[in-house]
Amino acid sequence: MHRPHHPYNPHRSRTARLAVCAAALFLTAACATDDGGDTPAATDGADAVRTPKANAVFDYQLGGPYPPDDAVRAVSRDRSAEPAKGLYNVCYVNAFQTQPGDAITWWKKNHPDLLLKDDDGSLVVDDDWDEPLLDISTPGKRRELMDVVGPWIDGCAESGYDAVEPDNLDSYERSDELLTPEHAAAFAKLLAERAHGRGLAIAQKNTTDLLPERARIGFDFAVVEECAAYKECGDFADAYDDKVFAVEYTRKDYRNACDAWGPRLSVTLRDRDVSSEGTKGYVFAQC
Repeated sequence: MHRPHHPYNPHRSRTARLAVCAAALFLTAACATDDGGDTPAATDGADAVRTPKANAVFDYQLGGPYPPDDAVRAVSRDRSAEPAKGLYNVCYVNAFQTQPGDAITWWKKNHPDLLLKDDDGSLVVDDDWDEPLLDISTPGKRRELMDVVGPWIDGCAESGYDAVEPDNLDSYERSDELLTPEHAAAFAKLLAERAHGRGLAIAQKNTTDLLPERARIGFDFAVVEECAAYKECGDFADAYDDKVFAVEYTRKDYRNACDAWGPRLSVTLRDRDVSSEGTKGYVFAQC
């Protein structure tokens, strides 16, 4: 089931970005100790990665970075932003679709064969966000896509992030049956291997259909939008031992999530535009 996600520009220069902590190092004197992350845990086939603590206060800052509230211990920002010093940082990457606008032109120019097309040769597009889908339908296409998306994950590690959040895992639901859950799982496994190889944990983003595949793929925790609205919080809580960042976009769903899951999960209320603090429409609350 499709969930809201929030665009950012994946092609902005990152030359000015400075690493907060060296890649593949974890909690050091350069990073605060109470940062919402658990001690490193071994991941099958990978170096140790740090997963977030269950019920760590979380802020979803995809619309632009701003100083987090004092209670916040974990934050997600898009990969073009610096991580928040002293917190557990999750790096947002749109891994299964393009961004809208200029990003579509960039993909058409540089990687036209990696955009999913229908039988007429037209792009298959997520109409809700005007985002063409990436073609993950074959092993060869998936390997080529890793030449693009893989360096984005590397950049998250180099900037000092603790984890990566690859969005649109459920793009197959918008593919006119050209993609399958198996295609998504196969590409997600490549993303997980790349993340773990760079010392990053990796989040499952929504998509209960793939919960049974989480161990094979290599997901370490979850970032879930509207799990109260769709009555999925329990599924993710059980699968990930409560290491779930649950984001709701209405006060009713937020209250329901807090009542049912507040003692176990990190539940955050945000506005749908995930606006920056101080801008019109900004909403943030944590139970």
